[in-house]
Amino acid sequence: MLAQGVREFSRPDGGYDVSGTVTSVSPGRCVVAGLSRHVRIGDFLSFRRDGTLKLAEVISLGAEELIACPVDGSSQASIGERVWRKGAFRLSPDASWCGRTINSLGEPVDGLGPMLQGDTPRAVTGSPPASMTRQRVDKPLRTGVRVIDVFTPICQGQRLGVFAGSGVGKSTLLSMFAKAADFDRAVVALVGERGREVREFIEDTLGPNMAKTVAVVATSDESPMLRKLAPLTAMAIAEHFRDSGENVLLIVDSLTRFAHALREIGMAAGEPPVARGYPASVFTALPGLLERAGPGPEGAGAITAIVSILVDGDNHNDPVADSARGILDGHLVLDRALADEGRYPPVNPLTSISRLARKAWRGDEEKLVMRLKALIHRYEETRDLRLIGGYRAGSDAELDMAIKQAPVIYETLRQTPEQPASLDAFAELADAMKAAAGIPATPPGKERTRP
Repeated sequence: MLAQGVREFSRPDGGYDVSGTVTSVSPGRCVVAGLSRHVRIGDFLSFRRDGTLKLAEVISLGAEELIACPVDGSSQASIGERVWRKGAFRLSPDASWCGRTINSLGEPVDGLGPMLQGDTPRAVTGSPPASMTRQRVDKPLRTGVRVIDVFTPICQGQRLGVFAGSGVGKSTLLSMFAKAADFDRAVVALVGERGREVREFIEDTLGPNMAKTVAVVATSDESPMLRKLAPLTAMAIAEHFRDSGENVLLIVDSLTRFAHALREIGMAAGEPPVARGYPASVFTALPGLLERAGPGPEGAGAITAIVSILVDGDNHNDPVADSARGILDGHLVLDRALADEGRYPPVNPLTSISRLARKAWRGDEEKLVMRLKALIHRYEETRDLRLIGGYRAGSDAELDMAIKQAPVIYETLRQTPEQPASLDAFAELADAMKAAAGIPATPPGKERTRP
């Protein structure tokens, strides 16, 4: 069945229409009487504005009145206006959605016409699979990004965070993830993104990979309700593909803007701030979203989630970053100092962690990576001493090795989105280090050895 908008609503107590009356209006919210006993938090309401049906979401319930936030931030009901119950918001994803760009409500925004509805409606606020029914996470994935495949390798079904300040390169690194070949489907949620960058990301960054991708977009000028819904809608679509047995890549850019939208909604509902302006509901919603990603039950696929976290003022201990770090299965730290040096992607290998790296490393690769980290650490901790001429070559064999090899490691890890994906990051690093030591590189087709 074709539909211009693919959203549906389910009513908890039957299909009859129930309405209430707007009693109070303030910026970003309205108070409605007469509906409290017929709706739940998260249900949608509808009202007419300028001849068009508008939506609002219930965010707080009282005995006689409820508080609702308009989904379209520019539309507000007026005093005495009738407001009708719509019910819980649901989507019916379909494989034909791949290659399409939609908004948070499942409506196409790419000008490519109507979309097909799937057979199974799915609530956007679902629950994760039961812990003991989930498959184990143990299948390595190749991202094609050398610094990640070597120092923080990931597995199918892992949830990884990209932590960085503004302008350091989060979106660029996410675009490199989007090109990874080890996924059947991809779902991208652009939350609070700059409007001018959406088309660039979809057409230039995703390019041919858009054919297997569904993009969910809520730009920075849209209401907090739509910005909150974008990652929830993306997660519901990813769950649909996962339950079909497919391996799905989910990218959310960014989790921080999702938290900002939740903060605005929580403050509109009258919640008190508990941590730097964030109400407690934010820290309940974050695990509620992130735990839905990961491996599915036996017979299903897995959702590998890559989420970006914008650390305010480069403070990696702000409440959202700190909470997300405790939920995720690893974190990549993008260092502004590395970006200033022109080293891209500016992933700091010493502070970045993949909690499932040991399941991805093969043979003696873990020992090798520990050795490489030791060389990098020694090189960095003596930087000031060497700059002032306080070290003489030959005094410390370990440091001499670090001085010779660390720049080679850094140069090998440089990679831009325009460059081809790495096929074997360890082999490429081995050849570079052999060349620096004057050892011939392994000829193509021969068995490669680790440095």
